[in-house]
Amino acid sequence: MSKSLISRRPAFRRGVSNGGQEKPAAAESPLRKLGWKPFFQQQLSLDELNDCEPVKVMAVHRSQIEVTGEAGDEAVLVHGPLFDDASERPTVGDWLLLERASRKPLRRLERSSLFKRMAPGARQAQLIAANVDNVLIVSSCNHDFNLSRVERYLALVKEAGCRACLVLTKADLDQNHDPYRTALKGHRDLPVVLVNALDAESVAPLREYCRSGETLALLGSSGVGKSTLLNSLAGAELAATGGIREDDSKGRHTTRHRALYAIPNGGLLLDSPGMRELGLADVYDGLAATFADISALAAKCRFADCAHESEPGCAVQAAIESDTLDERRLRNWRKLEREVRRNTRTLAESRADDKALGQMYRSVQSHARARKTREE
Repeated sequence: MSKSLISRRPAFRRGVSNGGQEKPAAAESPLRKLGWKPFFQQQLSLDELNDCEPVKVMAVHRSQIEVTGEAGDEAVLVHGPLFDDASERPTVGDWLLLERASRKPLRRLERSSLFKRMAPGARQAQLIAANVDNVLIVSSCNHDFNLSRVERYLALVKEAGCRACLVLTKADLDQNHDPYRTALKGHRDLPVVLVNALDAESVAPLREYCRSGETLALLGSSGVGKSTLLNSLAGAELAATGGIREDDSKGRHTTRHRALYAIPNGGLLLDSPGMRELGLADVYDGLAATFADISALAAKCRFADCAHESEPGCAVQAAIESDTLDERRLRNWRKLEREVRRNTRTLAESRADDKALGQMYRSVQSHARARKTREE
């Protein structure tokens, strides 16, 4: 394997503390530090325990993936049945079973969580990351802050069942943070931390989200400071950083692909390219949890089929009139609901088309084999 194909992501060093001193042999196992839990252990058969080695996907490239396990870092070529289905192929954070002798990937273990999006114009979901425990939704104290976008990310995180925290970066550039706190008053259950991502002391409260054995993901648009935040949490320059356009605070892509980084004396941290668009599909539970207040109000409406527009006895409109519910929040809920229904229907149609095409291929092959048998 050409060394040029291996990314510059630092090797996963086992048993090294923040001070660089080797830990004793009884320290936490390498697999456990990578997030290996009973949930994954219970999926292995006795034969797989003997013949296979579990490895974690640390980075995904076009022709290969980088994995880490008991044997250290290695590269695996992207080919074979495991990679045929775009919706099921391994992504960053996945656990794979490699055959010990051949190092061939045999199967992917069931995921504890999965993040995916509908890319613009696509008919299939694009996988973002798997087996994530905690998520930092990263925005910034400038023009980038958009509460509707935060709610979009939050629906995705709640669907996956992960713990979320909203991080507002660049807090040192604007001392008036009241507008942001006021905007977030409808999300009292969402932890919010304002930080200067360049200051290690400022980001210290976030370390509880990246403890040893846990995987933390950073989600947000370009230019909000995700890579800078990663470097501050790691205490090292692991990811490239760049500036923003001063006129509109739009960022430039500095992260080119998703990769996991080991945090000294902590867990794994996922850095991913900023996403201008995050299409939602199959996140009905996450959407309901994100807008639980609207659902609770809707249950009090006079009519069960209330559209929450001009119907008499509408509890949702009453809450808007009394200023206990933001009308923007209602509009965003409706928008996301429509989007989720549309994208979920597109995915279902795409799966049905793929299934029909597969059946046709199998039928053609079956007829070809039967004809060959008759000719012989």
